[in-house]
Amino acid sequence: MTQKLFTKTRFKLGMDCPTKLYYSEKDAYVDISATDPFLEALADGGYQVGELAKCNYPQGVEVEAHDTHEAYKQTQQLLTRKNVEIFEAALVHQGLAARVDVLMKRDRVITLFEVKSKSYDASTTPFMTVKGDALTSKWAPYLYDIAFQHYIATRLFPDFTIESFLVLVDKQAVCTIDGLNSKFKVVSLGGAGGKVTITQNLAPGKFVGHLLAPASLEQPLRHLFSVEKFEGLSFVDQIHNLASIYQSGHRTQGKVGKRCNKCQFYPKSISDGQQSGFAECWKLELGLGEVALKEPTVLDLWNFRAADKLIAQRKIQLKDLTEDDIAPKPSNKSGLSNSQRHWLQVTKVKDHDASPYLDKLGLKIEMDTWTFPLHFIDFETCAVALPFTKGRRPYEGIAFQFSHHTVDENGNVAHAGEFLHATPGNFPNYEFVAELQRQLTQDSGTIFRYSAHENSYLNTIHGQLQEDTSVEVHKKQLLMDFIKSISHSTKKSPQTWVGERDMVDLWELVKRYYYDPHTNGSTSIKAVLPAIINSSTYIKEKYAQPIYGTKDGIISQNFKDHIWVKEVGGELLDPYAHLPPLFQDISAHDAQLLFEDTELSNGGAALTAYAKLQFTEMSDYEREALTQGLLKYCELDTLAMVMIYEAWREWC
Repeated sequence: MTQKLFTKTRFKLGMDCPTKLYYSEKDAYVDISATDPFLEALADGGYQVGELAKCNYPQGVEVEAHDTHEAYKQTQQLLTRKNVEIFEAALVHQGLAARVDVLMKRDRVITLFEVKSKSYDASTTPFMTVKGDALTSKWAPYLYDIAFQHYIATRLFPDFTIESFLVLVDKQAVCTIDGLNSKFKVVSLGGAGGKVTITQNLAPGKFVGHLLAPASLEQPLRHLFSVEKFEGLSFVDQIHNLASIYQSGHRTQGKVGKRCNKCQFYPKSISDGQQSGFAECWKLELGLGEVALKEPTVLDLWNFRAADKLIAQRKIQLKDLTEDDIAPKPSNKSGLSNSQRHWLQVTKVKDHDASPYLDKLGLKIEMDTWTFPLHFIDFETCAVALPFTKGRRPYEGIAFQFSHHTVDENGNVAHAGEFLHATPGNFPNYEFVAELQRQLTQDSGTIFRYSAHENSYLNTIHGQLQEDTSVEVHKKQLLMDFIKSISHSTKKSPQTWVGERDMVDLWELVKRYYYDPHTNGSTSIKAVLPAIINSSTYIKEKYAQPIYGTKDGIISQNFKDHIWVKEVGGELLDPYAHLPPLFQDISAHDAQLLFEDTELSNGGAALTAYAKLQFTEMSDYEREALTQGLLKYCELDTLAMVMIYEAWREWC
């Protein structure tokens, strides 16, 4: 029987947790990781960066075969040449296999280039700690990746000198041409991912070498192979250990802990015939039964850093925790501290109390400082590897969309405005700020955001304006002054300011004054909104009527007579489930993954939709449908903020 190949993908999985090698081979275990490589690579720019790297090697030959053994034969044939550059070269040795982005042979030297869309500052050496005695945690997974390939190459070609480089995006580089990314159109290949078509011949060296920088890995690889230990094993022994585990088909138990919360084999629900890898690990390692696994655990505590400590003490379920386990301490601000919020969550579980908590007095004091009309804004942004315009750097922040709701002192709600600029190849940031300024300077009302994202991006655009000599001086100053008036400086800003209308962070108010057990500890707006609707009679009654998008009700830019609160089978439907899918050609599972967000990062769906508008070929009909979808999703984001405010107002 042919030995199973232990590929680079399996190696990365095993380095994360060896038990995943077993689960990944069994169809019964539900894998909740994204299954659409096209959308995943589209969002992070991986396809474009990979193709850009190839432009430096105009004589390069691509190994087209998908079968690893056939690809290896093709690679071996190409390596008979004295000098050659090979794309997707296949390396196979004693059951280990890897595909190399770019393999270059020059006489007796073989150089491996692993291309990543990740950015770094080429003037620094970020791979080792300051003392030089360890790999930095941020870069370790990337170094394991290339080291796996490097090891196979040294075994295959013992008479050659093997060199290895990471090819990364230099975030300090400046693009020298307009429309660079528009020259790399991405085409979907269905479940097989995608490919890039280059719309114009690109001369090597003109700008390719400027944006992408090869980073030598001599020092970190020497450290990895000679010093680093993995459960007492050297790196080489760990490779063979994981390969042996995978090829045997046996199950090896990895260490359980807080990291299990993000395991791809941790489905929130399973169907008949399916299994949860997470549940199996926690049953075997911690002795938890089916019933116990369904009850809240320390993994459900939001932003809780002591989870691993309690798990090691076998204190797993929230109902079994004591106040000493949480050690709540008061906040230096009004409202709950993080630890007090954790203890509140525990006590709600222990007391079987599903009612929401609201600090009415503390919240009322905050609300009394607000000026009407209230403004609720949400930004959609991205940072692409290949700049849209000349003079811009890789991964510079791009703000392409916002939504804006208002509430006046009589409680009248309106979708007051929006902005979306998705024209391929255009840099929208200054138009974005100019339109935001026009909409927000009609009065002096209080402005709300949800999380730090909007403030961070305004700081980014302020810095872009400050550096940009192409913008007329007076216009530049007006936009910069406006930004400073509604924001505050971040730690990265060379200046310090706090605007007279500095935005109020609704997310911070949620953390300090509000907790609903239905959120399961999450403070994401996509968890808070359904909880608010479930708990607020006012919101349920108001938005169960077709009042949204009418002249007599709430004026909307994108909806007509819409009902937001609906029941299906006795369960309240999440408002986000009302919206049409942004992507018609992906599974419901992948669509859900794209819309999962965290409090401090932007959701993936809008970013991916914007990337699709920029990088892919589509009909005018498809473009219009995707544009309308973006407008509707963003409008709901600010309406969600309004609903949270309205529920609080009624409760207070």
